[in-house]
Amino acid sequence: MKRKTGQDRTITSTWKPATQAIRGGTARSEWGETSEALFLTSGYAYDCAGDAAARFAGEQAGMTYSRLQNPTVQMLEERIALLEGAEACRTMASGMAAMTAALLCQLQAGDHLVGGRAAFGSCRWLTDTLLPKFGIATTVVDARDPQAFVDALKPETKVFFFETPANPTMDVVDLAAVCAIARERGIVTVVDNAFATPALQRPMDFGADVVAYSATKMMDGQGRVLAGAVCGSQDWIDNTLLPFTRNTGPTLSPFNAWVVLKGLETLDLRIRRQSENAVKVGTFLEGRVPRVIHPGLPSHPQHELAMRQMAAAGAIFALELDGGREQAHGLLDGLELVDISNNIGDSRSLMTHPASTTHAGVSAEVRETMGIGEGMLRLNVGLEDPDDVIADLDQALRRVGL
Repeated sequence: MKRKTGQDRTITSTWKPATQAIRGGTARSEWGETSEALFLTSGYAYDCAGDAAARFAGEQAGMTYSRLQNPTVQMLEERIALLEGAEACRTMASGMAAMTAALLCQLQAGDHLVGGRAAFGSCRWLTDTLLPKFGIATTVVDARDPQAFVDALKPETKVFFFETPANPTMDVVDLAAVCAIARERGIVTVVDNAFATPALQRPMDFGADVVAYSATKMMDGQGRVLAGAVCGSQDWIDNTLLPFTRNTGPTLSPFNAWVVLKGLETLDLRIRRQSENAVKVGTFLEGRVPRVIHPGLPSHPQHELAMRQMAAAGAIFALELDGGREQAHGLLDGLELVDISNNIGDSRSLMTHPASTTHAGVSAEVRETMGIGEGMLRLNVGLEDPDDVIADLDQALRRVGL
C-alpha cells in the first residue's frame, strides 16, 4: 500500500469491511512505518506567517491545533467513517462526550426532541435533565413502537434520539420505519449504535442521519481507553458538529485514538465470536433463570427484526431474577471467573446490576418505566471459552438457589 492510499476514498470505498478495518484511514509518514504513527503533539509549526493565516482561514490544508486536528486522530476518524458508510466522522474524548455533542450542536431553546425510553443512564440524564435546562423540551417514548414517535411529534420537533439494541433492556428499534418517519418531516435521527458497532449494524443503511458511539466499548474492545465518535454527512459534520466541538473541546487524545485504531483491526473477529458465545451462554441461562433478554435468541420478542437489521446479535444481554437486588447481588458475589464491572464491550466477560450502577442516577420510577427491575443483571460475554463462562454462572446460580 502506498503512503496515501488509505486516505483515498476512491480506492478505500471499494474495499470490503475487513480490509477497511485494517488499512482504512492509514497515512504513512516519510519513514514508511507499517503501524499507524502516534503523533503526540498539541500544536504545529508553520514555515511562514502566511501559511498560518491561510490554514486558519481554511485556504490551506494542514494541521493547526490538536483540539481540531491530529494526524493519528484523523486516521481513526477516516477508518470509522469507512466502516460506518458515512461521509465523515469526528471523534470525542468519551462516548458521553459524543452523545452530548451530537445533540447540543443542533438543538437550541424552543426545540423539541423525541427520545427512546430505554437508554444508558447518562443518556437519559441528557434528555431528562440537561436539555430542559437549556429550554429544549423532550418527550420519551417506547422506541419499539414507531407510531410512538409519530404520536410524540410537535411542530418544533428537531431530533429523534435512540439506542438499538438499548442498554440494558435490549429493546430493538425498527430503524427503517423510524428513520422514514423522521425523513418525511425533516427531523434528524441520532442513533446510538454502541452495542452493535458498524461490524453488525449500520444505521445509515436504514436511513439514519447521525450515528454516535462510545468507542470505549467494542471498538477498543479490551477495556483500555475512553473514546467516542459521531458520524454523519460531510456537510453536517463540518457545519453543525465541528463549530460546537471546536469551541467546547471534547477532544480525543492521540494515544487513545491509536489504541482504538488497533482495536478496530480485530473488531469483526471479536464481536462475531463474542456474539456466538453470548448465544450459547444465553441458551444455557434460559433453562435456569426466569427471563433472558437477548436479540439473538428466538425468545426475544423482536428477534426477527433484530436479525433483519443486524449481522449478529452482539455480546451483551440481560437476565432477570425473581429475588430482586438481594438475589442479583448474591449471584454477582458468587462469580469466580466473570468480573463484576459496569463496563461493556470488553474481551472479558463482565456482569453488573444496572439498578445500582449504570442506572443508579435514574429514579426508581423512571427505571420501572424503562423496564429495569431490581432483579435485572446485564452480562457482557467475552472471548473466554463459553463453557468456562457457563460453568462459572452455573456455580454462582446454585449459590442463590437457582
